[in-house]
Amino acid sequence: MRRFLPDGFTLSLIATVVLASLLPCRGVAADAFEVITDIAIGLLFFLHGAKLPREAVVAGMTNWRLHLTVLASTFVLFPVLGLVLKPLLSPLVSPDLYLGILFLCTLPSTVQSSIAFTSIARGNVSAAIVSASASSLLGIFITPLLVGLVIAGTGGGALSWHSVGTIVVQLFVPFVAGQVARRWIGEWVRRRATLLTFVDRGSILLVVYTAFSAAVLQGLWHQLPMPVLGGLVLVNAVLLACALLATRYGARALGFSREDEITIVFCGSKKSLASGVPMAKVLFAGHPLGLIVLPIMLFHQIQLMTCAVLARRYAAR
Repeated sequence: MRRFLPDGFTLSLIATVVLASLLPCRGVAADAFEVITDIAIGLLFFLHGAKLPREAVVAGMTNWRLHLTVLASTFVLFPVLGLVLKPLLSPLVSPDLYLGILFLCTLPSTVQSSIAFTSIARGNVSAAIVSASASSLLGIFITPLLVGLVIAGTGGGALSWHSVGTIVVQLFVPFVAGQVARRWIGEWVRRRATLLTFVDRGSILLVVYTAFSAAVLQGLWHQLPMPVLGGLVLVNAVLLACALLATRYGARALGFSREDEITIVFCGSKKSLASGVPMAKVLFAGHPLGLIVLPIMLFHQIQLMTCAVLARRYAAR
């Protein structure tokens, strides 16, 4: 019976969602949590940089088949799924909400949670760092183009380079610093796997709490009637299930190793809330932004909860 019960990390995620629903952080507290989350993510990348041998990093950068597979899943598979499933799924939600679903399908992958789940599942972390970061960077250019192609009548807008700077400062700089410091602290970090696990899971819980708090404060539970909200949850669940199945069995069909399969599953099935919200403000001026962003908020929570369970099962095997 124990294998059918949720593990401690899944229970922690559920408790975090309940806490954010009852006591969402706001104002000064929200700003403080954002800073703490950024520090935790920076520490996560520093520790990964200190732990990973340089040879593994080079191998991760040269694994072009894996990176192309992740990018194809993110920017080809998802938009195709959104369009193909539209006749089946759009009756479950309003037109504006399905517009948000199509926008979700064009977004890049997450970075920190993709890498954290890959690490928990014992996948190819170095490849995940390169793949997820590349997806986030390329998404700044690819997402507006896909919006114009996938969503009829939607025009592009000016792009901000702030996201590029954020990725460089928050992810690459700590990782490179960890690589530089590896000669002094690499063995110490390697012997303390519990520390890395704590930072991995702690960063995910912080992301869940801050993201869900923002959704609750924006009226997540009051904007829509329950049947429509339930339909939106179902649409997101179907979309995520299709992506997880396609990436898992597609990776096996293409002959990837188990570690690379884990990386493809967790990097290729995710969508970034952090990238989605600012892009929506630019690309959907004049549209009901709350309804455009709501599918991304729900998908973000569903993917974190689902991938937490999946990562634990991969690790247990």
